Amino acid sequence: MTERKAFWRLVGAIALTVFFVYSWDGLRFNYDFENFFQQGDADLEFYQEYRSTFENDNDYLLLALGRRPDIYDSLFLEKALQLENKIREFDGVEEVNSLLRMNEPRISPFGVSLRPLMDWSSPEALSQTAEKLSEGGQWQGSLISENQKYLLLVIRNQQLIGKEAGDSLYRSIEDAVQNAGLPDYKIAGKIRAQGEFVSLLQEEFTLFLGLAVIWVLLLLWALYRSWWAVLLPFIIIVMGVFWAGSFLLATGGQLDVMLVMQPPILMVIGLSGLVHFLNHYQQSLRDSFPKEKAVFAMCKELTLPVFLTALTTSLGFLSLYFTNIYSLRWFGVYTGLGVLFMFLALVTLLPWALLVFPPLSSPKNQVWARRWDRVLGLVFKKVITKGSRISLIFVVISLVAGYFMSQVKTNGYIVDSLPQDHPLKEDFRFFDQTFDGSKPLEVFLEVGDPERGIFDYAVMQEIKKLEDFISNNYATGAILSPLTLVKGINKAQNRGNPNAYTLPSEAGYERMVPVMERWINENEWKLWTENKKAGRISARAKDVGSFIGYQQHEKLSAFVANEVDENLLQVRLTGTSFLIDKSHEQVTQKVFSGLGFAFLLVVLVIGLLYKSWRVALIALLPNVIPLVWVGGVMFLLDVDFKLSTSIVFAIAFGIAVDDSIHFLSSLRMQLAKGLSFEKSLCVTFLTTGKAIILTTIILSSGFLVLAFSNLEIAWFTGVLVGLALFFALVADLFWLPVLLKYLQKWIQKRTSAVIQDRQKLPK
Repeated sequence: MTERKAFWRLVGAIALTVFFVYSWDGLRFNYDFENFFQQGDADLEFYQEYRSTFENDNDYLLLALGRRPDIYDSLFLEKALQLENKIREFDGVEEVNSLLRMNEPRISPFGVSLRPLMDWSSPEALSQTAEKLSEGGQWQGSLISENQKYLLLVIRNQQLIGKEAGDSLYRSIEDAVQNAGLPDYKIAGKIRAQGEFVSLLQEEFTLFLGLAVIWVLLLLWALYRSWWAVLLPFIIIVMGVFWAGSFLLATGGQLDVMLVMQPPILMVIGLSGLVHFLNHYQQSLRDSFPKEKAVFAMCKELTLPVFLTALTTSLGFLSLYFTNIYSLRWFGVYTGLGVLFMFLALVTLLPWALLVFPPLSSPKNQVWARRWDRVLGLVFKKVITKGSRISLIFVVISLVAGYFMSQVKTNGYIVDSLPQDHPLKEDFRFFDQTFDGSKPLEVFLEVGDPERGIFDYAVMQEIKKLEDFISNNYATGAILSPLTLVKGINKAQNRGNPNAYTLPSEAGYERMVPVMERWINENEWKLWTENKKAGRISARAKDVGSFIGYQQHEKLSAFVANEVDENLLQVRLTGTSFLIDKSHEQVTQKVFSGLGFAFLLVVLVIGLLYKSWRVALIALLPNVIPLVWVGGVMFLLDVDFKLSTSIVFAIAFGIAVDDSIHFLSSLRMQLAKGLSFEKSLCVTFLTTGKAIILTTIILSSGFLVLAFSNLEIAWFTGVLVGLALFFALVADLFWLPVLLKYLQKWIQKRTSAVIQDRQKLPK
C-alpha cells in the first residue's frame, strides 16, 4: 500500500462524507404498532379491508377512575361526568363510552322511555344504583370493576390517528384527568403507548450511543495507550456509523425499537475488524517490517478475510429480511448494509492513518505477545492431544442443548418490549386484572346464505353459540355484535330485567322486528354492514401471551368448523391482537428459514473463494454450536422464542462465523509459505487465536452494553448474542483445530498441488 493510494482512498472517504452531510435530514424516531405484523400476509390484507368497512380495533384509550371504598359517591361521580364531558370536546375524540351518561331503554305499550343507568341525584337514588350495579350483569368487568372500586371510560379516538395528533390528544386527556381532582386513575391505549415508546426510543438511542462511545474509547486506550491510536481509530469507527445512519435517513428510514440498536452494534463490529487489522500490523512491526511494508502486508493479507467476515456478518443480518415483519426486515437490511459501510471506512481510512502517524509498537506489547504465545502454546498442545475426547464432549453437549432448545416455546405479549416495572406496562396489567382486559378481539361474521341477512333469526342463533364460546374460551366480559342490539331490545321490552338480556324465542323475536328495524335505521352502529350481510364481534380480552392465545385461536377455529353452520354463518378471526400473536408464532420459523439461507450463502461464498466445499463445511460446523447452545440456555432460563429473542440467532451466526474465516485464512497463508500442516496449524492458533480472543472479548462486552437497556428486545439481543459469541470462541479454539486435523491429509495434498502449480508459472 503506497502513500499515494492511501491518499486517494482518503479522498473517496471524504467525498462520501460530504455527500452524506449535505443530505442529512435529522434523526426521525417511530414506533408503529403495525410494523410487527407479517407483511404480505393474507390475514393482514383481510384485516386492512375489514377495518375500512368497520373501524380500527385499537384506536381507543382506556381510562379507569378509582375511589375507595367504592365509586358510589355523588361528588366523585359528578367530577367523573364533568371530566367525560370535557374529553368529549377534544379534537380527535369520536366517542366516549361509560356508565355515567348511559340510559336504559324501557319499551311499553305507550312507547320507549329512557332511564339513566346511574343516578346520584339523591342518596336514595345512589343507593339503588349501587345495589343494581353490584349485583352483577352485563357491565361487570366491562365498564365497572367487579370490586366496584373503578369506573371505566372507553375513549374512542379518530381512526388511524397520526403520531403528532395522537400525542397532542393524549396530553390533553392526561392534563384534564390531573386537573379533575381524581388522583386514582389508570390509562392504557395506543396513543399513550405510541408516544411513550418514541420517548423511550429517544432515551435509549442516547444511552446506547453514549455507552458505546465510552466503551470504545476505554478499550482502545487499554489496547494501545497512545492518544492518536485511540483518537484516529475512534474517528474511523464513528465515520462508519455516520455513513450507515446517513444512508438509513437518506432512503427514508426511521429509528424504531430495532434500529436504535444499530450504532452500538456497528461500533462493536467495526472495532472487531479494526483489531484484526492492527494486530496483523503490529505483528509485522515486531517481525522488523518497515512501516510501509507492514501496512502493505496488512492490506494484502487481511482485506479479503476481513471483507469475508463483513460479508458473512452482513448476511446474518440480511437473513432477517425473510421474516416478512417490517421492523425486523429493515433492521436486518440497514444493519447488514451498515456492516459493509463500516468495512469501507476501515479500508479507506485506516491505511492512510497508519502511514501518516507513528507505528504502534512498544516493549510492553512484545512482553505481552510472548505471554500470549506461551499460554496459547500450552492450550494448543492439549487440544491436539485430546482431540477425540473434545469432539465427543462437543457432540454430547450439543445433542443435549438441541433437545432443550426443541422444548422452548414461542410466546410473546403486546407490550413485550417494555420493562416489567414500566408504568405503561403496569397500567396494561391493571386492565387485564381489574377489567375484561386491554387486548382487542375481533371476529368477522358473514351470512352464508345470500337469501338471508345478519338479523335472520337462524343466523342470530349461530351468533349466540359463537358468542357463548368466545366468552368462555377467551374469558371476555361484554361482547358487542349484531346480537347486542337484539338482546338490548329484549331487555327493554321486559322492563329492564337483566335476565332478559339474551336472544328471545323465535316468536318473541318476530314481535320485536318492527322495533329493531327502527333502531337499526336510527342509530349508526359499527357492528354490521349497510346491506346487513356481514357483521363483527368485538370484545376485549386479557393479554395471556401468544402461546396461550394461539391455542385459544385454534380452539375457536375447531369450534367454528364443528359447531357453526357455515351455510348460515361464516366466521373469520381478525384484528391487531390476532396478527401480533401470529407474528410471534411465525417469526421463529421465518428467522430459522432465513438462517438456513444464510448458511447456504456462507458455504457458497467460502467454498468458491477457497475452492473447497470441505473447508466451507468445516467453517460452518463450529458456528452451529453457539446457536444450539444458546437455545439450550434459553430453555434453562425459561426464555421464550418471540420477536425479541428469535433475531438473536441470525445476528449471532453472522458475527460468530467471522472467527472461523480468520482462522482458515491464516492457516491457508501459513501453508502457502511451505510450512508443514502441524506447524501451520500451530502458528495459526498462536497468532489468529490471540486475535479472535481479543475480538470476542470486544464483541461480547460491546453487545453487553445493550443489557443496560430498558427495552426487552435490546436486553435479550445484548445478553444472548454476547453469550453466543463466547460459545463460538470456545468452538473455534477447541473444536475447529480438531476438525481440521481430521482433514490433514486432504489439506496437505491440496496445498502441495497449489504450490506446484505456482512453481510452474513463468517468473
